[in-house]
Amino acid sequence: MTTPITPQSVLQQISQIQHIERGKLCVLRKGPKGPYYNHQTWENGKNVSRYVPEEQVPALKQALAGYEQFQNLIEQYLQLIIQKTRDELATGLKKRTSLPRSSWLKTRKSSN
Repeated sequence: MTTPITPQSVLQQISQIQHIERGKLCVLRKGPKGPYYNHQTWENGKNVSRYVPEEQVPALKQALAGYEQFQNLIEQYLQLIIQKTRDELATGLKKRTSLPRSSWLKTRKSSN
């Protein structure tokens, strides 16, 4: 049996993400010892590019994956909260009962 997904469980998953980085890892060129990488990201309205040493590439890949996971979990959280809101609004509309038409007519006639 699978556990139902709740907003709290999604937030718990988000809190488990240890490293996050935006952007894209790109190969600049191939060298004799392997590829040279740079990290491109958008910061303060500008495209920023920085060189990434080979030994930092695995950690950066993990951080980029963390950002993707974060984005997916946030979208999941939003959908859960939106659905909860819609359900509550629909329930609220069902709870509002109007007077039966005959009762409304009686109150109208007695006030005249």
